[in-house]
Amino acid sequence: MDRAALFDVDGTLTDTNHLHVTCWWEALRQAGHHVPMHAVHRALGLPGEDLLAHLLGEDRDQGDDDRLSAAHDTLYATYFDRLDAFASAADLLRTLAEAGWKVLLVTSAKDNELEALREAIGADDSIADTATSDDVEQGKPAPDPVRHALRLAGVTPERAVFVGDSVWDMKAARRAGVAVIGLLCGGIPRQDLEEAGAAAVYHDPADLLAHLGTSTFAQVPA
Repeated sequence: MDRAALFDVDGTLTDTNHLHVTCWWEALRQAGHHVPMHAVHRALGLPGEDLLAHLLGEDRDQGDDDRLSAAHDTLYATYFDRLDAFASAADLLRTLAEAGWKVLLVTSAKDNELEALREAIGADDSIADTATSDDVEQGKPAPDPVRHALRLAGVTPERAVFVGDSVWDMKAARRAGVAVIGLLCGGIPRQDLEEAGAAAVYHDPADLLAHLGTSTFAQVPA
């Protein structure tokens, strides 16, 4: 029977969360919005429109959303040739793929961003498919992106494990009925990830890889 290993990307496989914080902070500042960086950090993982609603409120002028998102995208694109994956991220994906897991990326990144991120990870040979927020009506923390990934993989929730770094990742996976592992490398505290539904928490991809044999992945039979 097939098994699916579902991975968030930013902050989970790639060391890019703080770049996103800086780019959103600057895009908001240019538009006259003074939002603390820690607030932007906590909102990462939400699709752009939801992130802006979280930071600026539902009563904001939504006509500015596209301009703010475009400003973020333009700023972030300047880093494309310098994006870094976390140590052992590629090894983790390859190890799972070689063990028979279908590896899928579940991300809010847009196509051009995702291309740069995949190049930084360097494990395209192990990635079976990708599910983005553009594929569904609602992004994380709604379960839609995770359920879409399950459909792509052709597995039931019990045959999958999700790995992410944000509270939104934890909530989306749990709402889809998928066991979820949290990573601390995205900068969110262990307690927050556990309270949001993480079955286990590791420091980063290298730590998870080192403990793969006793992790949540080991609880899903081949």
